[in-house]
Order: sequence, then C-alpha cells, then structure tokens
Amino acid sequence: MRLVVFGANGPTGRLATELAMARGHVVTAVTRRPESFPVRGENLRVVGADVLDAAAVDAAVAGQQAVISTLGVPYTKETVRTYSEGAANMIAAMRAHGLRRLVCVTSTGTSGEHAEGETFTFKKIIAPILLRMGRTVYEDMARMEKVVSESGLDWTVIRPAGLFDGDGVTDYRAEPRRLPGRFTSRTDLADLLVREATEDLHVGQFIDVVTTTGAPTFAQMFIREALHIGK
Repeated sequence: MRLVVFGANGPTGRLATELAMARGHVVTAVTRRPESFPVRGENLRVVGADVLDAAAVDAAVAGQQAVISTLGVPYTKETVRTYSEGAANMIAAMRAHGLRRLVCVTSTGTSGEHAEGETFTFKKIIAPILLRMGRTVYEDMARMEKVVSESGLDWTVIRPAGLFDGDGVTDYRAEPRRLPGRFTSRTDLADLLVREATEDLHVGQFIDVVTTTGAPTFAQMFIREALHIGK
C-alpha cells in the first residue's frame, strides 16, 4: 500500500515509517527538514514540505492510498494552528486526488474525560496542570478533531496518553472509549497508526491507545522528559 506520513521526522513519525516499510508498504515521508531524516529504504521517498503549504501537501498526497498524520508541536503560549490547518490541507488534497483513508494523532487531553477509576490527585491536580501547560496545543488538536470528523472521509483519530519510548510493540489496548492508563509507548502508537491506515480497524471513531506493560511511573517520566536525564 502507498502511504504518506506527515510529521515523519518526529519520534512517532519515524517509527511509523519504519514499521510500514517493514510490512511491505511504500512510504512517502513528509518533513520540513528532509536533510535530517534518518530513515533509509528502497520503499521510501522523502519529501520536504510544510504542512501549512497547501500546494506542497497536495503534491505529497498525489498518488497515495492513505494518509497518516503524526504532526507534533511543543507546548507553547503562542496560538497553534499546525494541527487544524495542516489537517484541512490534507483533507483538501485527499478530496482532489480521490483518497479516502485518513488517520491522525491527537491526545487523550482533548477528550475532556477521565478514565474510570482515576485517582482524585490525578483528576484534580496533575491533569489540570498538564492541560494548562499545553492549553494552546490541545485547543488546536480539538480543532483538528472537528475538521477531520466532519470531513466525510474514512477517518480515525488516535488519542494516546503520555508518550514514552518503548523497546518494541506490546499487547497494548486500543478502544473507542476512555481507557484507564496514563502512558502510551511511541512504538505501540506507531503500530496502531499503520494498522489503522492499512486495515481500516476503527473507521469514523476516536480511539484511545494505552500501553499496559512496561509503562513508566510519573516520577520516571518527569526525569526522562522534563529534565532530559539519561538521554
């Protein structure tokens, strides 16, 4: 299958590209910095493009069979538009070229719900802090979800929990409801992205994905992600 991956130079995008090629698919990896893209392969085409450039997105989508978005934006106080405007450009290009399948990543932070059995401390202290820190990002993710869900395409939006680097694909959970679990391995997320794009598992649904084995604690995540210790 011919797949185009937007945001391909991020951690999840690189993993999705590698997994897709390993499973025999032909991948077009779209990144603003193609010269720094580390993945190589016979079934790989690397394209330099900005997702906010409608013409560049159109050119990247031409000739594909499915679109995967792994766009990522760091927390910022500034207004974010990468997710929503990028999705709008992808959708316009897909309509122009007759594509139907679109799979995107957002976050459990957009759902406005807590998993059953979540602790008081997490619901009342930790989650509000995280949502405030990423407010502009989550707001644009929500706009992206609206644009995608109203597109009329065969879409799936995947909502991972807190992302971490895992060693391999696990027996993760992926369901159309708010799942218990605070973390998602990027490898598990990449696996689900490729499977959704090629197998049409949950068309027209928002899907939570959580890693159930080998997930870190909040203390470990703070050390790894916030302080960048051990990298």
